[in-house]
Amino acid sequence: MIRAVTALLYLAERKIEEAIARGEFDDLPGQGRPLALDDDALIPEDLRVAYRILKNAGYVPPEVVTLREIAELERLACGDARAARKLSLLKARIDARYYDRALARLGRR
Repeated sequence: MIRAVTALLYLAERKIEEAIARGEFDDLPGQGRPLALDDDALIPEDLRVAYRILKNAGYVPPEVVTLREIAELERLACGDARAARKLSLLKARIDARYYDRALARLGRR
């Protein structure tokens, strides 16, 4: 999988370099100004580039996968004790991850 992603990134880089050489990016609107990117202020600065690359490749952080599972279980859990237990476990995992990150950012862990 990593080889395939590396190959795609290499191919994309080559195509971009060829387009630059042909002048296809000259005189674009906003040239020379910073891009308006998604708001990722809650992602630690040292992880933002990695998360963006993963997001662009179709991958998401584990927390997002867990949040999606929670949403699906909430939809299905009506009266199902097993689903309700799993839902509680997933919510506890999310809470623990955010708690750990908050403490780390505050320098307390």
